[in-house]
Amino acid sequence: MGPGTLNDSGTPEFLLLGLWAPPSLRPLLWASLLLAYLATVLGNGTLVGLIALDRRLHRPMYRLLTHLALLDTAYVSTTLPQALAHMTMHRARLSLVRCGAQLYVGISLGSCEAILLAAMALDRCLAVCRPLHYSTLVTAPRCAALAGASWTLGFVLSVPNAVATLRLPFCPGRPAVDHFFCELPAVLRTACADTTANYRLVYGLGVPILLVPLAFILASYAWILAAVRKLPSAGSRRKALSTCSSHLAVVGLFYGTVSAMYLRPRASSALPARHHKLVAVFYLVVTPVLNPLIYSLRNREVHMAALYALARLRGIRTVLH
Repeated sequence: MGPGTLNDSGTPEFLLLGLWAPPSLRPLLWASLLLAYLATVLGNGTLVGLIALDRRLHRPMYRLLTHLALLDTAYVSTTLPQALAHMTMHRARLSLVRCGAQLYVGISLGSCEAILLAAMALDRCLAVCRPLHYSTLVTAPRCAALAGASWTLGFVLSVPNAVATLRLPFCPGRPAVDHFFCELPAVLRTACADTTANYRLVYGLGVPILLVPLAFILASYAWILAAVRKLPSAGSRRKALSTCSSHLAVVGLFYGTVSAMYLRPRASSALPARHHKLVAVFYLVVTPVLNPLIYSLRNREVHMAALYALARLRGIRTVLH
């Protein structure tokens, strides 16, 4: 890293400009983000708890859903608590080590989610297209292997982007990151060097991380649609498609926001900083809140598991009293 302001330990620092709001609205913005964070942790935590406690949900689809809920919770927890704390400070400073760790973990978790969504598409494809062989094709060990591969590939494939970004020279003084956390495109915009090679690396790794899983998801649903068209009744076709609707909604939310930042980072750099922050708030705050709702509102099995858990809780209270 090039010249910069050092803290007491001699480590270069970044200055995070954070989310902007008129002074009169800052308490409302802070409270809204806090509620969103609590809703994400509570919603995803409840979903993970229901899946863990109810044996009827010990199936591949729900095992993979557990990992999605854990990813969303981890992603929000690495950024939002820090952003909330920084909103109470006059100047938000972050060391190079902390900024680099946040950048790496952030892109890693996003990469994990893209690959995990492809694994979930494979699960739905086999459930609809090979129902008689589904239980033998998608076993618990294979499901665990798919989830493990998603986590491993996500963190491994994110190393080059993180290392290449943190090796850039930054401008003298304290580099100002016009964002509320150390996001890859935002940090690249603070570098005092030609970042063409970095953007090429983002594009190059965007293919295996984002586009290959997306192509696999689209191919899986093409296969699903072909199988559904062969079903004899409209009711059976609706039932088959209903098992995929929640996954499709989550895929749309994820790719609709992340692709705007990571598949076109050079083009997006010309947009105002508030645009980047708005997109980041959507995929960092809104999407993790919506994901557990999408998977639970129209899912009868999750409803039944929740009712069963409430009944058990009431029974325990009755015994204690």
